Amino acid sequence: MSVASSQPLDVLAIGAHPDDVEIAVGGTLARLVQQGYRVGICDLTNGEPTPGSSGPAERLSEATEAARILGVQVRETLTLPNRCLFDSFPARIALARVIRHWRPAIVMGIAGKTPMASPDHWQAMQLTDAAVFYSRLTKWDDEFAGLPVHTVKKQLWYPLGFSTLDHPEVTGRFVFDISETLAIKIEAIRAYKTQFPPGKERVFRLVESQNRFFGGTAGFEAGEMLFSATTLGIRDLVGTLCPNSPI
Repeated sequence: MSVASSQPLDVLAIGAHPDDVEIAVGGTLARLVQQGYRVGICDLTNGEPTPGSSGPAERLSEATEAARILGVQVRETLTLPNRCLFDSFPARIALARVIRHWRPAIVMGIAGKTPMASPDHWQAMQLTDAAVFYSRLTKWDDEFAGLPVHTVKKQLWYPLGFSTLDHPEVTGRFVFDISETLAIKIEAIRAYKTQFPPGKERVFRLVESQNRFFGGTAGFEAGEMLFSATTLGIRDLVGTLCPNSPI
């Protein structure tokens, strides 16, 4: 990867496999694009091998179509190994190079373990935490091929999975309004035809019902839950908590 010259991203969402980000925060990313922000996705693996897919080319085609539906400006797929993804030094550097190249203000990553699902998700969380830290370290030019240091302003985590009612024990959780983009999110997930054939229609019902529940708790038609890695501060109490209140 060359020295950073591309326009920086406002938000970079990181997943272990193609479709992780769409399932968890696809509505958020689509809404951010509608609001005029530059948004990117980084998949740590290509998701192969996997049942139902003919190979990496088909998975890449699906991921490209999903990104088009969401409207995100950037999507990168790293060459880390699916099914045996580990939080290793080379993997940390590979992801930190992506962060240094695209210079996002906000990085989103997976929150915690996903019981009964891929252990890659837990490894991806640790990789993301480390890469955010590595990205800002100076005096390490030999590992970053001339890419300048970059400090991420805010890190967010997103829950992934439906097999548990528990969430990581973190503070700073909030719900982002995706009322206008829930349909776009579902369409983007449907782009992964190899992963969600007709026999898995229940997945779409689960996604929609969860998003409608999260949104309902905050007064929205639909929403996605996010966790802040650091304390969130508010300067305009009324404007933030009651945005439609008359002045």
